[in-house]
Amino acid sequence: MKFFKRIFVLTLFCAIFTFVELNAQSGAGSVYSPYSVFGVGDIVPQGSAYNRSMGGVGIATRNNRYINYLNPAAISARDTLAFMLDLGVCNDNRYLRQGDLRSAGNTFNITNFVLSVPIYRSFAMAVGVTPYSGVSYDFSNYEKQHGIVGNTGFVEYQAYGEGAMTRAFISGGVTFWKRLSIGAEFDYYFGNIDKVSNKLFTAGDLRTTYAGYDMRLWGVGGKFGLQYEQRFNNNTSLVLGATYQMKTPIKGMNKEYYHALLSEVQDSIYVQEMGTDKVSLGDELGVGLALKTDKLSVEVNYVIGDWRSSGFSAVRGFAVNTSEGKKFESTISHAIRAGVEYVPNRNDIRYYHRRMAYRAGAYYETANFTYGGSTITSSGITLGVTFPVFRWYNGLSIGLDFGRRGTLQNNLIRETYFRVNASMNIHDIWFQKPKYE
Repeated sequence: MKFFKRIFVLTLFCAIFTFVELNAQSGAGSVYSPYSVFGVGDIVPQGSAYNRSMGGVGIATRNNRYINYLNPAAISARDTLAFMLDLGVCNDNRYLRQGDLRSAGNTFNITNFVLSVPIYRSFAMAVGVTPYSGVSYDFSNYEKQHGIVGNTGFVEYQAYGEGAMTRAFISGGVTFWKRLSIGAEFDYYFGNIDKVSNKLFTAGDLRTTYAGYDMRLWGVGGKFGLQYEQRFNNNTSLVLGATYQMKTPIKGMNKEYYHALLSEVQDSIYVQEMGTDKVSLGDELGVGLALKTDKLSVEVNYVIGDWRSSGFSAVRGFAVNTSEGKKFESTISHAIRAGVEYVPNRNDIRYYHRRMAYRAGAYYETANFTYGGSTITSSGITLGVTFPVFRWYNGLSIGLDFGRRGTLQNNLIRETYFRVNASMNIHDIWFQKPKYE
C-alpha cells in the first residue's frame, strides 16, 4: 500500500511541475495588473496559505505541522520520520481605477507545490515550484486630436502583454544543538514573456505597425537562511530568523520585432535578437522575530530589496516610457509584515473547532519601482483558518487577503484586490518499519 502511495505522490508531483511550466510558458493565470508592464512583471507573494494568512511572515517561523519554504533553515523544523507535501492555489480579484476610468479582472493560479522529506536526524530537504512573477495587462486608446484624425482617419493604439516567470527550488536545512538552524537554497528561474505594441490605421495609404518583444528568460540564484530558537520552558520559545536572497543575473533571449503593413501587404520586417546580460533580479535581506507557545504564535518580519542595478530601467523590452513622459525606475523595496496564530486546543477530542488554527495578519510594502517619481505602496490585512483532516497534521488551510496598491493622486492607477488562498497540507509517517507483516 505504501509503495503505491509513494508512486501516486511522485506522479502527482511530476504532473504539477509540468502544469506550472506550461502555465509559465503560456502566461495563463498571471496576475492582472497594469503595473506588470515593467521589468519581468509583478513579483508574486511567496508562501503557502499558512504564511499568506499571517500577513506573509515566515522568516522566523518554526512549525513542524507545515512546510515553511520562506526560510531554508525552517525546513529542519519537522518530525524526523514524516513525509510532508503542500499544494496551494490562489484566486486573485482586482478592481482598477484611474480618474473616472474603471476596470476589473481576476485570475486563478497554482501558488506552490512543495515536498519535504527527512534526510538524517536533524537534516531535511525540500523541493518545489512556485510562480515568481506575472505579466498581464491590456491597454487601448483612440486618437482624439481632430487635426490628426482629419489627416489619418481612425487610429487605435494597443499595448498588451502576457507571460510569467516560475521558480523551481531545492533547499536543505540542518539544526545544531536543538537551537541553531541554517539552510541554503538553489533557485532556477525560467519563463516566457511577450509584450506587444500596435498602431492601427484605417487609411489605406498609411502603414499599420505591429511591434513588441518576445522574451525567453532563465536564471540561477540562491538563498541562505538561519534561525535561532531560545526556549524558556517546554511551552514557550523565542525565534530569531534571517534570510538573504542573492542577486540573480537573468539570461536568455530578448527578441525585438517590428512589422509594417501597407494595404494588408507586408512591407517591411525588423527583427533584432538581444541577450539579457545586463538584467538581474534584485538581492533581498530579511529579518524576523517570533514568540510562540502551545496556543499562540506572534511574528514580525522586515524585508528590504535592492533593485537599483537590475537594469530594468534601461534595457529595451524591460524599460517603459509612457506618452506622458513618465517612466518606471527601479528602486529599493521595503516590506513590514506581522501575523498571529491561535489554536485553542490541538488535542481536543470533543470539539472540532477547538483544534482549528485561526490566523490574522497585516502588511505594508513599497514596490521595487517608482513611476513618474511616485512611490507605489501596498497595504492589506489577512485572515485564515486551518481545518484538521483525518490524523497526524493533515489539514486544509484557507486564507483571505484584502488589500490596496497605488493611489488616485498624480493620475496613477489604484488597485483594490481580494485574494482567496487555499493549501492542502499532507503529512504522513513513511519511514517506520512495521512490527508485523
